[in-house]
Amino acid sequence: MRKRDRDRAEALRLAGGRPPSLRDRAVALAQERGEVRTRDLTDIGIPRRYLSRMCEEGLLVKVGYGWYRAGALKAA
Repeated sequence: MRKRDRDRAEALRLAGGRPPSLRDRAVALAQERGEVRTRDLTDIGIPRRYLSRMCEEGLLVKVGYGWYRAGALKAA
C-alpha cells in the first residue's frame, strides 16, 4: 500500500469513518422532517435524477408533485 493511501485511510479512521452518502443524507432529512420537497433535497446537494432511483429502491416514497417522505425501513 502506498504511503498516501495509508495516510488517507488513517485520516478517515480518525475522522470517524466515511461521510454519509447522498442517499443516507436524503433519507435522514426525510425521516427528520416527515415530508420534504425536491428543493429541500437539492439544497443539500442531492441531484434530482437520484430521487426517482431512490423511489424505485423504496428509500423514498413520492406523495405528490415535488413531495417525498422516507420509505418503510426494512428489518435487519
